[in-house]
Amino acid sequence: MLDAYNRARAAVQDLPAEVVPMSDSKMIALLIDADNFSSPAWINEAIQTLEMTCGDIAIRRAYGSAEKLKGLADVLRSRVIRPFVNLPLPKNTTDMSLAVDAMELACLTPRPKLIVIASGDLDFVPLVVRLRERGIRVVCVSERSKMAQDAIPAYDQIIYVGEDQVDSPVTGKAAPVPVASIGTTPEKPVENIRAVKVTVPKAVTGKRGPAKKAAQKTTATKAVITPKQILAVLPSVQNGQWLPLGEVAKILHDKRLLAKSATSTKLFRKFPDHFELMPASKPNKVRVIKS
Repeated sequence: MLDAYNRARAAVQDLPAEVVPMSDSKMIALLIDADNFSSPAWINEAIQTLEMTCGDIAIRRAYGSAEKLKGLADVLRSRVIRPFVNLPLPKNTTDMSLAVDAMELACLTPRPKLIVIASGDLDFVPLVVRLRERGIRVVCVSERSKMAQDAIPAYDQIIYVGEDQVDSPVTGKAAPVPVASIGTTPEKPVENIRAVKVTVPKAVTGKRGPAKKAAQKTTATKAVITPKQILAVLPSVQNGQWLPLGEVAKILHDKRLLAKSATSTKLFRKFPDHFELMPASKPNKVRVIKS
């Protein structure tokens, strides 16, 4: 009996690793580049969306400098996200730290079924390709202005967060509803309103008046913008230093130099002698040529 047991045990130990069955993992990992994805509201929105569409997030990590992570302390605590502080070294140290941990997770047994990278940086494309080759689905979460256009084809899915998420399912369906209601309200209920003696037409004209004034103000604001005004609100930079286009656009929006419906690329292309965009087709960086 003992000899039979020893022979069976030896046979099991001699089996190759591939024969041992591995249960399908349902684990989801969220890796946040805090140097790029630096808004607490974006992180909250990203986790809520992922939990509704993909499931529970088992691994939650945020990578960045001590200064960036300190600004996210509240959301890291409330969402139970582990912070990973990088040394104060030049750029790309955060990206490298995140990429190393992502490949380490890909080598686990069982490995995650989904890895979510919260960053719009183009530097993560080689990492995304390697994870995909290992059979892991990779999703990107980013604010629209920070998303590198050349990185979009590499991911299985892009989830936009923030105020500019025009393509999200909720915003895409909700947008036509007020337009349809505004178009039909003045036509059908007019007769009923007059019979009941309700002064709805005054309310309609009252709403349309400010809209026209707002449009006139916006047009006037666009007409008087000069390179000097743009440079006045930007951080002090030397000629030739590249700046992220998304951050510059946010500053211009906050200072009311750029309307919400306008794009920063069109604005900078009006002044080719003062500003340069890169890349030319779908730019994500801008620099000052002449101050």
